[in-house]
Amino acid sequence: RCGDFLAPLRTQASVAVSHDGERWFILNAAPDLRQQINATPALHPRNGLRDSPIAGVVLTGGDVDVIAGLLTLRERQPFAVHATRRIHYVLDANPIFEVLARDVVTRGAHALDMPFALDDALTARFFAVPGKVPLYLEGDGADPPPIVVDDTTVGLEIRDGDHRLLFIPGCAAITDDLRARIEGADILFFDGTLWRDDEMIAAGIGHKTGKRMGHMSLGGSDGTIAALAPVHVGRKVIIHMNNSNPVLLADSPEHAEAEAAGWIVGEDGMEFTL
Repeated sequence: RCGDFLAPLRTQASVAVSHDGERWFILNAAPDLRQQINATPALHPRNGLRDSPIAGVVLTGGDVDVIAGLLTLRERQPFAVHATRRIHYVLDANPIFEVLARDVVTRGAHALDMPFALDDALTARFFAVPGKVPLYLEGDGADPPPIVVDDTTVGLEIRDGDHRLLFIPGCAAITDDLRARIEGADILFFDGTLWRDDEMIAAGIGHKTGKRMGHMSLGGSDGTIAALAPVHVGRKVIIHMNNSNPVLLADSPEHAEAEAAGWIVGEDGMEFTL
C-alpha cells in the first residue's frame, strides 16, 4: 500500500481462464473480485448497455474468500456457477446468495472426478484434496475439525486438448495420489498461505497454526516446496498467500528459495499462455 516495489499490493486469490479470449471463467470468487475485474480489461463489458464476458465461476470450497465475490456478480447477467454438491449446499443454505437470480444464473453441481464442459473447448474436473470445513461452519466445539478428503475442499483440473491446468488454492497435505495427479501438468496454481506453520503466532498477529487452518506451509523439510520437488510440472505458481508470508517480499530469503526451487510467486495481473 506504501508503493514499495519489493512488496507489490496483491488481492485475494482468483484466476480467470479462457480458451479464446472472449468467454472467461473465474476460478474462485474472491472478496476482491470487483477490483480484479476493474483491473482486467479482458473482463470488461464489450457490447450494449450491459454485457459481461464472464461465462462462469468455478468454486473449490465454501470459505468466505472463495464465495464472497459472487455477490459482485448480481447484476442479472447470465453465467454458470460450477461447484460440488456439498459446496452448492453451503450456498443454498445462505439466502443472501439468492441475489444470483436462478432464472439467470445456472447452477452446475458436479461429482468428484467426473469431467464437465465449461465451453466447447475447456473441460473441467473436480478432485478431492485434504482440507477442512469453512471456519464459519466449524461450530463451537473446542476440538478442531478433522482434515478430510472429500468434496469439502477440492482441486480443479482444466483441460484444453493436450494442455492441463491445475488449480489448488487450499490444501492441508500432499498425498501420493495428489502428486500423481499433478505430475505432468502444464501449469499448477498452488496454496501458499504460510511459509512456516507457526508464522502468525510468531509474528503476534494470530493464534492458529497453518495446520489448524487446513493449510500446508511452503517451507521446511515437510513443506510444499520439498513435497513437490520430485514432481514434473511446466510452471508452478504460488497463490493464496497470507499477508504474513515473507515469500511476498521480493528481497526475502524465502522468496529467493521459492524461485530457486522453480516456483513463481504470484502477483496480480500475471498472464500465462498454454
